[in-house]
Amino acid sequence: MPDRLPEAAPLIEARQVEKYYSQDAETRIQVIAPTDLAVYPDEILAVLGPSGSGKSTLLRMLTGLSAPSAGQILWHGQPVTGPCEKISIVFQSFALFPWLSVLENVEAPLKALGIPTDERRTRCLKILDTVGLDGFESAYPKELSGGMKQRVGFARALVVEPEVLFMDEPFSALDVLTAENLRGELLELWSDRKLPTRAVFIVTHNIEEAVLLADRIVVLGKNPGRIRTDFRVELPRPRDRKDPVFEQIVDHIYKVLTRPDAVPALDTTLAAANTPPPVPKYQMLPHARPGGVAGLLEILADGLSENGGREDIYRLADELAFEIDDLLPTVEAASILGYLTVSEGDVEITPDGRTFAEADILHRKELFRHAALEHAALIRQITRSLEKKANHKLSDEFFHDILDEHFTEQETILQLETAIVWGRYAELFDHDSKGKVFFMADEPVAADKAS
Repeated sequence: MPDRLPEAAPLIEARQVEKYYSQDAETRIQVIAPTDLAVYPDEILAVLGPSGSGKSTLLRMLTGLSAPSAGQILWHGQPVTGPCEKISIVFQSFALFPWLSVLENVEAPLKALGIPTDERRTRCLKILDTVGLDGFESAYPKELSGGMKQRVGFARALVVEPEVLFMDEPFSALDVLTAENLRGELLELWSDRKLPTRAVFIVTHNIEEAVLLADRIVVLGKNPGRIRTDFRVELPRPRDRKDPVFEQIVDHIYKVLTRPDAVPALDTTLAAANTPPPVPKYQMLPHARPGGVAGLLEILADGLSENGGREDIYRLADELAFEIDDLLPTVEAASILGYLTVSEGDVEITPDGRTFAEADILHRKELFRHAALEHAALIRQITRSLEKKANHKLSDEFFHDILDEHFTEQETILQLETAIVWGRYAELFDHDSKGKVFFMADEPVAADKAS
């Protein structure tokens, strides 16, 4: 945990909180590993992590909306047994009541708290003015743009004067320009002490957003969710994306996200804590399609003459107009297959990756087949199991039960779906969705089916 003065007691604290789901009397799937995390006054805390790392689950536990399976949540040192008071949440979806006006939407939580009409009207008008909605009190949600709807969401969350404002991907549903404007306005209100809140906790998948906003950043890993690094951002505001230190922090986060089995060395000026992850129990297939892997490798192969086939992941995602969450599964899949390496936040195509990128369709399938059998445990297990059967058929349930020991039900289904796509492309096996059975065809799978 970052160093703090002794008097800076946490507002909310998680002590060894854990979230898991029981499959049966003896088996449970761990979603979030035992985790310690505290939210301190006078800070914006941003939580980053890949999809499935438990960012929103952690938020719900800290707010008391979801009880941890183990461990304890403390609010001002007292155990939390239900939804916390003096907190508010801004959601990704605007979650406004369409039949209520802007003013009535903002009044709703105060009305639920029994605040007298005159007082709640005064407070609502003040907060609407603060977030730039003066003059729109009588408008209805259908008359507002996305940015204005989210301003209403902010106003509704702030009108109760929360000690901690929680935000779950609050800008992700907005266009780039609107999101940028709202981030700037949020920072201005925070810096000018116009926000009636002592701390802000924001879940985001946008790395630059986190570095722009946060005083402190926590990066989560997945399978199970756990804190991989927790550090303070020692940059004055306003922050410049082109500042070398800003770029250094962004690159550091990319390194953490793209090296799931190791925590890269942290610059002592950036980080105050880091938690090494446990060794994964079972290899997780990234949810990426072979076509996406091929496209990425083609881009890297085309860049061989310029940069030796090495690209900064951050810049590559930016150039391709991808969010990092969209690009990482494809990068991870290519890395597992041995087609590229990930180091220091950069991706570099390997000789095998270059051969794959330059091959024709039939040769690519052959290369993919060999790589998948060598490097992808689930593909190898399904193939070998089907080969052992005289009729080369096995029920879904056989493989479902294997994965069920390691993943949640939803992730188990996604793993099997990804395996089917990879197996078809490699012409190793196919799947009958009606009969719920994996099988090996006597003849190779048709090209159109494999893709």
